[in-house]
Amino acid sequence: MKTPDLLKRLASALLVPVVLCAAAGLGWLDTVDYIFSDALYQRLSRTATDGEIVVIGIDDRALEAFGAWPWPRDILADALRRLNENPENRPAVIGVDVLFVGEGSDPSADAYLAETAAECGNVVVASSATFGSQLVLEESAFYMDDRAIIGWDAPYPALAAASSTGHINTMADRDGVIRRGILRLDVPGAYMGTEAPVRVMSFARIIYERWCAERGQAPNPPPDTSDCFFYLPFAAHPDGSGHCFDEASVADLLEGALSPDYFAGKIVLIGPYASGMMDSYPTAADRSANMYGVEIQANMIEAFRRGFFPRTAERRTQILLLFAACSFVQAFFYDRRVRAAVPVWLVGSAGWVALCAALYERAGLVLRVFWTPALITVLFVVSVTANYVRAQRERRRVTETFGRYVDPAVLKELLETGGASELGGVTREIAVLFVDIRGFTTMSEALDPPTVVEIINQYLTLTTECIMRRHGTLDKFVGDCTMAFWNAPLPQKDPAYLACQAAMDMAEGSKALGEQLQKRFGRTVSFGIGVNYGPAVVGNIGAPKRMDYTAIGDTVNTAARLEANAPGGSVFISRSVADALGDRATVTSLGDSIKLKGKAEGFEILTLDALK
Repeated sequence: MKTPDLLKRLASALLVPVVLCAAAGLGWLDTVDYIFSDALYQRLSRTATDGEIVVIGIDDRALEAFGAWPWPRDILADALRRLNENPENRPAVIGVDVLFVGEGSDPSADAYLAETAAECGNVVVASSATFGSQLVLEESAFYMDDRAIIGWDAPYPALAAASSTGHINTMADRDGVIRRGILRLDVPGAYMGTEAPVRVMSFARIIYERWCAERGQAPNPPPDTSDCFFYLPFAAHPDGSGHCFDEASVADLLEGALSPDYFAGKIVLIGPYASGMMDSYPTAADRSANMYGVEIQANMIEAFRRGFFPRTAERRTQILLLFAACSFVQAFFYDRRVRAAVPVWLVGSAGWVALCAALYERAGLVLRVFWTPALITVLFVVSVTANYVRAQRERRRVTETFGRYVDPAVLKELLETGGASELGGVTREIAVLFVDIRGFTTMSEALDPPTVVEIINQYLTLTTECIMRRHGTLDKFVGDCTMAFWNAPLPQKDPAYLACQAAMDMAEGSKALGEQLQKRFGRTVSFGIGVNYGPAVVGNIGAPKRMDYTAIGDTVNTAARLEANAPGGSVFISRSVADALGDRATVTSLGDSIKLKGKAEGFEILTLDALK
C-alpha cells in the first residue's frame, strides 16, 4: 500500500471513530441502547420464581371492600394479625410497602398498628428518601451533588420502635425506566436525630436477611458496588403470566378466603396493587406495562436470593472498547468492496451481541448492546457510500481518459479491476506501432481541403478500427501518423503479436482504401508501418491542466524510426518483435542495411511478411 493511502486509512480509522464515540459518550445513543439492552439482558435473566415470595395487594377489590386509600391503620394491623394468628405456621417475614409517616388521624389505630407489629416480631415497614441537587462544600472545593438526600420519610416513632425499616428507593435511568436497585443510603443525621449520617439498608435487603435468619442459613453477600447501585435482573412467573410472583388480595385475606397457613415460612409483601394508587413504574422487564412498586421490591428480594448481581461496566471502559472496535472496522472498510465488507459487518454486529450475552451470563457484566452494532452499521453504510462515490469518480476519470483511446473490452476490464488506481509513470514492456500514409502529401496538394479532410478521416478510421480490434491503446494522431501501443494500461498476453496483427490488418485495409482513391482521384496511397517491442515509461504525462496518457522512451522512438523508413505497403519490425513472434511469423531480415537515427551499428531491421 502506498504511503498516502496508508496515512488516509490510519487517519480515517482514528478520526471517524472519535466522532462516533463522542456521540455515544454524550449519551445520544442511550435511549435506543436501553431498549436493546433490556430486550437481551432481561430475557437472559428470566428465571422462574419458586413461590417463596407472595404479594398481597391493596388492589381494586380491596379498595371496594374497605374504601378509598388511605385506610385507617388498624385495617393493615388486622391483616398482620391474620397472617400471624398461628405461631407455628406464620410467614418468615412480612414487608409492608406502605409509608406510615407521622401520626394518623386516629391515635388508637396508630397504637394498635405499632402494638401489632411488636407482637408479630416479623414485620418490616418502608421508609423513603427524597433526592435533589445540593451544594456540597469541602475544604478545598465545592460541587453540586445531584443525588443528595434532601428529605426523609420514616415510620412514626411508635411503629419504628416496634418493627424494622428499610428504604424503598430505586434508581430510574434517564429514560425514566427502573433498571437498578439501591443497596443502602447514608441518611444525613439531621433527619435521623443524630450527629453523624445513619446507614439505612434497602427494604428488600432487610427482608431477605430476616428470611435467611428465620431459615437458619447464611445470606448471600450483597453486591460489591462502590456507588450502592446494582443492576436488577427481573424474574418470571412459572406460568408465563404478566406478574412475576404469586399474588392475593388483602380483601381475600381479611375475609377468610385465604388460609394463613398458605403463607407459612414465606416472604409476604403487602403493598399498593391498583393503578389509581400511583405506585407503578416502567421497568426493564417490560417498558410497555408498568410494574407495581411492591413487585419491584419482590424482584430485588429474588435477586438477593439468587445472589446474581450484574454490574455495569464503566462508561469510560465501554467507550474505549467501542473505539477499538470502530477503529478496526473502519480501517477494514476503507476502500473495501461491498462483497468483502458485508461479512465483517454482519459478523462484527452479531458477534458483539453474542459477546454481551456471554459476559452477562458468565461474568455478570453489563455492556452496551446497541452501541457497537449501531456504529459498525454506520461505518459500513458510510464506507460503502464513500467507496461508491470514489468508484464513480474513478470510473468517470478512467472513461474520460481512456474512452477514446482503448478498445471497449479493455476499458471495461480497466473499470472492473480498478486498474486506474495504478495509473502514473510506470515502466512496462510494451509493443509500439506507428503508421503513416505514403504519397499523401503529393495527393493533398492536388485536392481541395474538404476532400483532404475526408480522405484523412477515412484513413484514421481504418487505423483506429484495426487498433481497437486487436485491443490496443490508441495514443495519438500526429497529422497523418497514428501511434498505438499494447500491454498498457493493463497487462496483456502476447502484446507484440497483437501489435503485428493490427499492422497486418492495416496493410490489408490500405489496399481497399488505395483502390477507392484510385477510382475517385486517379491517385493512390499506401501505409508505412513500424513495430517495436521493449521497455518504456507509460503514464499521464503533461501539465496539470493538459496531459495525455502516453508512452515515452527509446522503444517508442525506435518504432517511429522504423515506420519512417518503411516503404509503402511494408511493415518493419525489430529483432525483439521477431523473437517475440517466433515461428508464428514469416519475416525477412534486412540486417543493418538501413541505418536508424540514434541507433548504433548492427541494429537489425526485419520486414513482416505474414502471420500464422
